[in-house]
Amino acid sequence: MNVRDCMSRNVQLTSPDQTLREAAQTMARIDAGVLPVGDGDRLVGMLTDRDIAIRAVAEGMSPDTPVRDAMTAEVKYCFDDEDCQEVLENMGDIQVRRMAVLNRDKRLVGIISLGDLARTDRSKRTATALDQISQPGGQHSQTTH
Repeated sequence: MNVRDCMSRNVQLTSPDQTLREAAQTMARIDAGVLPVGDGDRLVGMLTDRDIAIRAVAEGMSPDTPVRDAMTAEVKYCFDDEDCQEVLENMGDIQVRRMAVLNRDKRLVGIISLGDLARTDRSKRTATALDQISQPGGQHSQTTH
C-alpha cells in the first residue's frame, strides 16, 4: 500500500509570520497536533502542539511570538507514492510521529501519522516504530533545539 492510500489529505498550513496564538487556534479548530509551515510555495517547517508547549510557553514566549521562533525548521517528509511499510520504518529510525507528504513535484499533498499507518499495518512494525520513536533523545528532542 502506498502513502497516498492512507494519508490525511486536508492539510491546513500556517505561515512563519503568524502568531503562536493563531496557530494554536487553528490546531484547536481542525483538531490537529501539527501544522506545516509554508512560506509562499515552499514548506519551511513544521509546528506541533509540543513545540508550542515546550519551546514557546515553557521558555516564556508570548502568544504573539511568530511561528518561526518555535517551529522545527528541518522538515522530514515522504512521497505519496512510497510504500507505507518503508515510511513506517523510516519514522521509527528518525523518531517522528508525523511526516509531511509531498508529490514528486515536491508539493505538499498530505500528512501521514503513526496512527494512519497503524490502521493499515497487519504486522508488528507499528509497535517497533513506536518503540523507536519513544526512545529518549533523537534529532527531534525538544531539549536539543
